[in-house]
Amino acid sequence: MSDLSITAASVVLVSGPTFQASAGEAITAGAAVYTSATNTVKLAQTDGTLAEAAATGIALNGGGTGQPIVVAGDGATVSLVGATTAVGVLYYVSNAAGGICPIGDIGSADKVTALGYATSVAGAFTIKIVNTQQVLA
Repeated sequence: MSDLSITAASVVLVSGPTFQASAGEAITAGAAVYTSATNTVKLAQTDGTLAEAAATGIALNGGGTGQPIVVAGDGATVSLVGATTAVGVLYYVSNAAGGICPIGDIGSADKVTALGYATSVAGAFTIKIVNTQQVLA
């Protein structure tokens, strides 16, 4: 398997909580993000630091460094148009910065952060963040 292929221009909040922060780097809608020590949002990834793996949600819009980013947080439901998902499958932060993948793509030395589960095959996705802050091995 591989990371979900998301149409950034079509990412939509269906329901649930959001928060706004400044981008700490260039971000695309549909990317998994974490909140950095400087209170900016950056692209989450499992093969970096524990902080980088600790996702706080999915970006609802894109922007460059310093621009406002709205993030769908824990408990939100997001439509990730373009993504082909499997109902009930859990998806995680991937090795690719901002990527979202199924568990089978997580390596044995990666940190594990569950982002949520698919609620339809057309990309409807409910966020239920579980940061385990550990490696699989």
